[in-house]
Amino acid sequence: MGKYKNTAMRLLISFLILSFVTYCLYPQRTSPDKMFTVAFYNVENLYDTENDPETEDDEFTPESNKKWDNDKYKKKLKDLSKVFHSLNSVELPEIIGLCEVENKQVLKDLTTTGKLARGNYGIVHENSPDIRGIDVALLYRKEEFQYLSHRSIPVHFRFDTAARVRSILYVKGKTGKNEIFHFFVNHWKSRSGGQQATEPKRIFTAVTLRKVVDSIFNIEPDAKIIIMGDFNDEPTNISIHSILQANNKEKNANLRELYNLMYNMHNIGNRGTYSYKGDWIMLDQIIVSQKVINDKKGYHCDFSSAVIYQDDWMMYDNPKVGMLTPNRTYGGDMYFGGVSDHLPVFVVLRKE
Repeated sequence: MGKYKNTAMRLLISFLILSFVTYCLYPQRTSPDKMFTVAFYNVENLYDTENDPETEDDEFTPESNKKWDNDKYKKKLKDLSKVFHSLNSVELPEIIGLCEVENKQVLKDLTTTGKLARGNYGIVHENSPDIRGIDVALLYRKEEFQYLSHRSIPVHFRFDTAARVRSILYVKGKTGKNEIFHFFVNHWKSRSGGQQATEPKRIFTAVTLRKVVDSIFNIEPDAKIIIMGDFNDEPTNISIHSILQANNKEKNANLRELYNLMYNMHNIGNRGTYSYKGDWIMLDQIIVSQKVINDKKGYHCDFSSAVIYQDDWMMYDNPKVGMLTPNRTYGGDMYFGGVSDHLPVFVVLRKE
């Protein structure tokens, strides 16, 4: 009898050890109802094929040197859908911020393409003054996020009143758990013309955004705010670090300071979302208010929760720089057939 007891005990111990090791190596996935995925992607000139007489979009038509046609357009939509479906293996993103989209129609086409169609996405979009007609937008899964309101925040430069730049999109809503979130989608002035020469416009845009953020904090001191976008500046630049007050303080930060989830990736890890002459630049970022990190009862993230997503099929083995870089759709008028010249970023908020 003792022999059988010893054998049973050894089997039980072996089973417990095996279970523990399996749990450590293959942890249980968080269920979708306790996850909330927020993504951002500069999709590199998502134009339809129609000529809009109100904007300078002529280069993205079948008659142009680019020969942008329906087949190329559908391929781009299919590739973008594949990217968003691949970000989180458990669920489609609840929130998707986008920049470089032409109009609401391309957003409707995107949300009904491939596996992205399963998300039943709502669309928030406003035409902005950008001369090329490219805007920012936000997509949200209607079953997971209740839209409450939005507004387009114009950016006017006192020192260049003729400039027509992209507006900032502000969207307010609540999750299925009734948590209020404030989202800002950005696409700041590019560095075309030189980083230093164009920096004042990005600084001024940061001032504009910070004023709106402060107005929210004045009413809701512990607001959950998520700012995303292609800022055309990096986390350590004045516009983001000093003016927007988005940094990497893990201790002793006041409630109005923001935390830049990409800061340490850039400053310590030397990573980025855009490749320029072989150097990675962190132009695309996700920035959160302190409450998004500190609220352990609701949806929250950690200091290192953000992810830059890439897969081999999205990349190009660039012989000029000796590394993989994002495979762009066009280089000038030459069609490469890639998804985008930027990489997408995302963060998964979790609820205990």
